[in-house]
Amino acid sequence: MTTSTPTLRTDEPASALLGTLAAQGATGALSTESGIVYLAAGHVVHVESAVTPDLGDLLTHSGALAPDGWWEAIDQAGRRCRVGRQLVDSGHLAAGALELCHLGALFDAAYFVLAHDGPVLRFRPGAAHWLGAVRSVPVDTVLRESRRRRELLHRIWPEPAVDRSPLARVPGPGATDLPARRGRTLAQVDGVRTAAQIATALACRTFHTLVELRRLAAAGLVAPVAPLIPGPSSAPSPAPASAPAPVSAEPGPTLRPVAPDEPDTALLRRLLHALEAL
Repeated sequence: MTTSTPTLRTDEPASALLGTLAAQGATGALSTESGIVYLAAGHVVHVESAVTPDLGDLLTHSGALAPDGWWEAIDQAGRRCRVGRQLVDSGHLAAGALELCHLGALFDAAYFVLAHDGPVLRFRPGAAHWLGAVRSVPVDTVLRESRRRRELLHRIWPEPAVDRSPLARVPGPGATDLPARRGRTLAQVDGVRTAAQIATALACRTFHTLVELRRLAAAGLVAPVAPLIPGPSSAPSPAPASAPAPVSAEPGPTLRPVAPDEPDTALLRRLLHALEAL
């Protein structure tokens, strides 16, 4: 849903423009190469990225919500931008469970949108997400949490190529006695999949998967696949893996992951308490 206000374009970094929009109390959708940030009255209300599982996947594959309940809410309230409210009012989901999962999805997607802080592609004033209001978050909180995640990942392993490049196992003795989640993550490394594709296969939040992959890289068990540089006599390069589908503001079917994520409710509860204090 958009207004007739002309689309604005800017070359400012996303973090800088978010601060400006927050100060102006703006409402609309801020698009970058990695995703879309939705604002209402200067607060972040939702973030989408093509490289993170969406809220529907997190809710249905965690067992918090039946898939039929998710699609029923979209059918009944998607065009009115009240899907979140419909889930709660219909009794399919408790308000607290929706808020916790929404915060996790929001901060996951914001990490990728702000990871390299590239230029904004456009800002659509008045645009609203079909999910509707769940929990608004101050822009400063989103920026601070994204920075904290970048610093944490850097301390684990300082090579950001792990986040986006196809990953392969490093030849050598096999890993033993790995924690369960790390072992499952390593099992998905095949020389083709990226961190986001591994997270989707495991139905994990992408940031959790990044933490495990950087720990595996620090242990010398995985490494980014080096790009093939063709020479005069080299064979043709293999076709690149298909890029993630572009983020859309309209509801639609998503890929179904194969296993539920392990909940990290302690972190999300701390975030929720902090937001309530603010």
